[in-house]
Amino acid sequence: MPTNIALLGSTGSVGRQTLDVIKRLPELFKVVCLAAGANVDLLERQICEHQPALVVSGKALSATVTAEVLPSSPESLIAAATHPEVDLVVFAMSGHDGIAATIAAIEAGKQVAIANKEAIVCAGDIIMPLAARHGITVRPVDSEHSAIWQSMASGDHDEVRRIIVTASGGPFRTTPPDQLAHVTVEQAMKHPTWSMGGKITVDSATLVNKGLELIEAHHLFAMPFDQIDIVIHPESIVHSLVEFVDGSTIAQLNQPDMRLPIQYALTWPLHQPSPVTGLNLAQIGSLTFEEPDEGRFPALRLAREAGQSGKTYPTVYSAVDEIAVDAFATGRLRFTGIPRLIETVLSRHSATPVTSLDDVLEADQWARREATRHLREIATAT
Repeated sequence: MPTNIALLGSTGSVGRQTLDVIKRLPELFKVVCLAAGANVDLLERQICEHQPALVVSGKALSATVTAEVLPSSPESLIAAATHPEVDLVVFAMSGHDGIAATIAAIEAGKQVAIANKEAIVCAGDIIMPLAARHGITVRPVDSEHSAIWQSMASGDHDEVRRIIVTASGGPFRTTPPDQLAHVTVEQAMKHPTWSMGGKITVDSATLVNKGLELIEAHHLFAMPFDQIDIVIHPESIVHSLVEFVDGSTIAQLNQPDMRLPIQYALTWPLHQPSPVTGLNLAQIGSLTFEEPDEGRFPALRLAREAGQSGKTYPTVYSAVDEIAVDAFATGRLRFTGIPRLIETVLSRHSATPVTSLDDVLEADQWARREATRHLREIATAT
């Protein structure tokens, strides 16, 4: 019998590529639920092709759609994630909206594959113990965490000395620091190796995305922060590495194509044939690595500090970034203002332990209010 899939975030970059993987393996997977935002035209084409039983949509759909349709809301996402026919929920959305649905899916005994790193960053203290209690393996979809997941299979957890997360460095890896304040949205959107959605592309330019991945790796693999390193690797061929106590290092390599980690998350523990082109190392010629410049990209330092401090600090880091990226995209904040806003709000936060979803939601709402208030102060001052 095929694995029944609920795909939350179907019209985004990861969602579209997930459906491409599913379409290529029709004997293995069947789409039962789709959830998307405002891209109604694409969603209706997906519905026509995959014939889901339940659809969650941010806008009204045409009368020709025969599936059950729910308006977009946290409750609707939970309904999709806990649908009785679903075996595996793929969280392809970005942002904080998927946290409650992730928890609900695990509580309902569903397998979960997560590209929504914010859920683990903000609620990892809840999600990972909950998954362990229910016997659920949280399957990472991000290429870096998929690489770590695959590499760690070479040994036991207590044999791992450190995790090395790779980063492309984004479009401003070599930009003089004094020019970063004048970066435009168009420049920030030109990622050198990956084609992604708007917010995650800006996050990759500031290295906030890598900061979130640092915190996510801590939760996913139960590794302390002093055993997680980040290295810049512009070619994006080595997706991450794991060093073991005997000095051996296992790496996972492939062309920068998200369909491969998506497919592995769906087919785990098996590797299936895929359309991803194999590596020609002679043609690639060389792979380069360098230390990240945290002076140029302070968001990386802030993420490590927030992660090490724990409690609700990572939620504030992530929530403020959403406000800051929107302000940058709409011309209300400079590129260099993104990490400054994050640092300012973090410094004002009185953290509490994360023991329930309410703790996360309260910190999230506080951070957004505080970030918005500070943006008004900036606008008034100028």
